[in-house]
Amino acid sequence: MSYKRLDIRKITMIGMLSAISFILMYMQFSISFVPEYIKMDISDLPALVGSFSLGPVSGVFICLIKNLLHLMVTKSGGIGELSNLILGICFVVPAGFIYKKKKNRKWAFIGAVIGAVAMAAASILSNYFIVYPFYSMLMPMETIIKSYQILYPKIDNLWEALIFINMPFTFVKGMLSVGITFLIYKHISPVIKGQH
Repeated sequence: MSYKRLDIRKITMIGMLSAISFILMYMQFSISFVPEYIKMDISDLPALVGSFSLGPVSGVFICLIKNLLHLMVTKSGGIGELSNLILGICFVVPAGFIYKKKKNRKWAFIGAVIGAVAMAAASILSNYFIVYPFYSMLMPMETIIKSYQILYPKIDNLWEALIFINMPFTFVKGMLSVGITFLIYKHISPVIKGQH
């Protein structure tokens, strides 16, 4: 009976964190060092919290459900959601897996930083092979490159744009979620785990 209750609680928490993650996707904003169509958001934060408190598989489910919900309002034909899912998984799985092995604040931070690095590295391949081939059907690649050259004139091609601008941006985005998670996690984890 208690095992079933645990499963129901876990499913409920995954659903709740997925809904919060979906809502946070709408609270996006532009920042000055990337083209204006690339937005900053903290929608991976609930998946990171879920990965720490419920395990890395739960973090993956939160990323998946968030993006499935966002498919209902997509403007990218699902390409943006696929990329977001890939990057979210690259972020929360290493963080959750490392924390699961050594449950203390130090290793949670190390895991989260490794996750942010993995997400930033994966963003190069995700954008090059998934996102920008789609965007280039809507906007010429020359225009895309020019939007990066406004910020950094030495950029000559998409690889350079992704390495010098998108990758650091994605890392900062991940670390923003890490920072907020470390501020709130101690207060909310007992509720998520049912220990309040």
